[in-house]
Amino acid sequence: MQRMLLKTAIVLLMSSTALAQSLGDVARENREKKTQDASAAPAKVITNADLPKDPNPAPAPREAQSSATAASSQGSNHRSADQRVAEQRAAQQWKRQILIQKNKMAALQARIDRLNPTIRTEYGTVQYDGPANRYQARQMARAAQLQQQLDEQKRKLEQMQEAARHAGMHTPVYDP
Repeated sequence: MQRMLLKTAIVLLMSSTALAQSLGDVARENREKKTQDASAAPAKVITNADLPKDPNPAPAPREAQSSATAASSQGSNHRSADQRVAEQRAAQQWKRQILIQKNKMAALQARIDRLNPTIRTEYGTVQYDGPANRYQARQMARAAQLQQQLDEQKRKLEQMQEAARHAGMHTPVYDP
């Protein structure tokens, strides 16, 4: 009895797996359904008969002249206002960049000013005497490096100011 029940269970399992579809078969069927749905919707064809004769009819000559004059005056006023706003933004941007550059230079100068008093020599002058110890040698090298950076930042500021002058900016913008 148990053998018969076992054989029946095996036969049922085998038949159920035989009826199951593979994943590839399911994907293929879905793809076919989509192509059938897409082809079922008819394509809309537009002919010359569907288009209007004159989509933009021309106004009468007097109306055209008055509307063209009004449109051009409004357009020029709008353009000049837009141009003024753009110029103000450009001026503010130049001024902001120049002020940032000046702040960088001021910070570098402050660092140099704090560093210089720490460098002392035996006779009181760094210019003629060499460093007395390794610490002073490092401080002198650091001061020289900062001075180089400051000179580079000054050149960059001058270039920015010159570029602002060439862009038509006024003195309060490039020399705030």
